[in-house]
Amino acid sequence: MKNVLSRGWTRPRLSRVAGLAGAGVAVGAVLAAMTASGAADAATRPAADASSSGFIGGTDSNYIAIPGPAPYRMPAIGGSYGGYIGMAGNWANWQGCHGAVVNSASDASAARTNFTTYHTGIGVGSYWFMGGPGVDPHFNGRDVEAAAWGADQAKAALADLNKQSQKVNYPVVFMDVELPGHAPAYTPAQDNGWNAVYTSACSGKVKTNGINPQVDRAEFNGFADYLTAHSSYKAGVYSSPAIWNSIFGKYGGLSNTYEWTYNGDTSSLSNLPDGWCLAGTSTCAQFFGGMTSSSKYALMWQWSGGGGTYNGYGDFDQIDTARTP
Repeated sequence: MKNVLSRGWTRPRLSRVAGLAGAGVAVGAVLAAMTASGAADAATRPAADASSSGFIGGTDSNYIAIPGPAPYRMPAIGGSYGGYIGMAGNWANWQGCHGAVVNSASDASAARTNFTTYHTGIGVGSYWFMGGPGVDPHFNGRDVEAAAWGADQAKAALADLNKQSQKVNYPVVFMDVELPGHAPAYTPAQDNGWNAVYTSACSGKVKTNGINPQVDRAEFNGFADYLTAHSSYKAGVYSSPAIWNSIFGKYGGLSNTYEWTYNGDTSSLSNLPDGWCLAGTSTCAQFFGGMTSSSKYALMWQWSGGGGTYNGYGDFDQIDTARTP
């Protein structure tokens, strides 16, 4: 999900524009959903408590200073702080490639306090930065192996979740499915192994271009099946329409998997979210896999922050608390 490594760096939301052309993605389709208008003066903006029932603001990944004392508020835009989504783990780090794991104990603590003490928001959630079949050390082009590789990642994600000091209470674990481009802090593979097979997990060198999207989907299903069979968590996915379609093609249909999207994002903080759209604009969240914002499985929208839409603070999310599974 981004590009630098500590509480002073800013990680670009992983599937931004950089490197996508080389990965075979229609960059124009991604750019069409982006607005680069800069951050507005926070002092002149109204608080961001959503006017649509059930919605609240939150943050994810990189540390952002959350205004206190408790109950905590959203940075820059005001309104109640409604949740934090951190990275449970990164396939590259798990495979010994030194990929960054981005998780803020401070922001998680603030979100948990608001949830447990003030009954505000969703508390603490988590995602796993997925590696596709092409970075599987045992890749053989078969569905069975891809499903096993997905299950292995789910097992690693559950182990990492058990180690975190701020325990996750949100019932959905999101698979982060994206094409990061040039993001060496996160991954040696520009497409995370979804569209190309690498000589080894950590080499960053393509052996073969092209992976059957049915094999990609087998891995995705393997993760989801293991997660739900071995824990109380429900399976979710973070992606966008252009990226999702470029990986899974005709095998990308989703009917009962929870979604967190970032399309319809902007670098401007002038127009805050009202439900699934930015107030006073025609910019709205765009979900994927055949799902729309009216679905009960549409949970979150990363509407600003990181990469091509950096707003000066970090990742801001719109969360529908009424749809918490």
